[in-house]
Amino acid sequence: MNFLKKSLGQNFLIDKNVIKKIVNLVGVNNKNIIEIGPGKGALTNEILRRKPKSLSIIEKDKNLADNLKISYKKNKNVKVYEEDILKFNIEKIVYEDSIIFGNLPYNISSQILVKLLKFKFWPPKFNNLILMFQKELGDKIIGKFNTNGYGRLSILSNYKLKLLKKFFISPNCFFPRPKVTSVVLHLKPIVNKSFKIKNIKNLEEVTNIMFSNKRKMIKKNIKKVVNDEEIKTIKDLNLNHRPSEVKPEIYYKITEFYEK
Repeated sequence: MNFLKKSLGQNFLIDKNVIKKIVNLVGVNNKNIIEIGPGKGALTNEILRRKPKSLSIIEKDKNLADNLKISYKKNKNVKVYEEDILKFNIEKIVYEDSIIFGNLPYNISSQILVKLLKFKFWPPKFNNLILMFQKELGDKIIGKFNTNGYGRLSILSNYKLKLLKKFFISPNCFFPRPKVTSVVLHLKPIVNKSFKIKNIKNLEEVTNIMFSNKRKMIKKNIKKVVNDEEIKTIKDLNLNHRPSEVKPEIYYKITEFYEK
């Protein structure tokens, strides 16, 4: 057993039933698949059993990447990238109708998701995302308005992604056993027809400014983003609300003004 790297947030999924359940969420046969953080290849092996058209795997840990290269060297359809996903240009290896899987390292999973949301071309070439997160973070990604999870991440995610399915995974399904429950989210890219935000980075910037004082009313921070005239035209806007009491549509509208 290779020693684990705490710094890489490694927890390997070992439960075969859960692995099958994850891969069963989509049809993998004859599709282009990308897997982020394959670790020892438990999910990878299950994907390969379904005969994908191609499989690209991205693994930062040198030892693990070397082992994966040895394991799959006879399989012409598998390509192993020993890369840091946060620095790697993943967009260049995504083909039309790709599916992206990832049992993501807990410590950088939100950064990976945001990276995927920032693809230059949208709708992107991938049409399904099947990603695993810490449950608490999962709630923040899919959190609807007026729920505990609602905040910056859900405003960003819900603009570009639709949740299809989710299920929880017990800590007992991993080695080493994490202290938290995990959640698998099956997400599909969408194009928001109601708003025309040119660059998701601007929505990120707007929510960053607006949520910088979570407990305070938005009346001060909103003026850093839009002018008084624009504020008057935003429907259902209450300047005495806190950031979490403001609907996502209002953030999208503010971002449209911000981009002008």
